[in-house]
Order: sequence, then structure tokens, then C-alpha cells
Amino acid sequence: LSSRNILKGKVKKLNHGVVSAEVIVGLANDLEIVSVVTKAAVENLGLKEGKEVYAVINAADVILATDY
Repeated sequence: LSSRNILKGKVKKLNHGVVSAEVIVGLANDLEIVSVVTKAAVENLGLKEGKEVYAVINAADVILATDY
């Protein structure tokens, strides 16, 4: 992998939808990160609650906004 932003965690919860699933990953210090993946990805990766995973973040931008 060429991405430098890799966070190790465990699947905390899976919220299954019709086409995709929301995967909540628990990180150190009670932090969480959420990823939306296809149902096929859930099956191919064997994702289930408690499974150890890596959140690989490959983004050109992170945009933050606030209300004025």
C-alpha cells in the first residue's frame, strides 16, 4: 500500500443496507471511524463485529465546515 494513513481497529458495528453497509470501526482511545462499503466488500473481507481491520485513508482533501 502506498497510503500512509492506516489506522488499526476492530469492527464495532455493521449497519446493513440494500446495496451497501456502514462499517463502524473502533480505534484506540474510544475513537471511531466510519466507512461505507458495498455488500460484496463486506462478504469478500469477511467483515463481522469484533474482526480486526485496517482503515486505509487515501484522500486528496479533508474539508471542514462550520456554521457562521
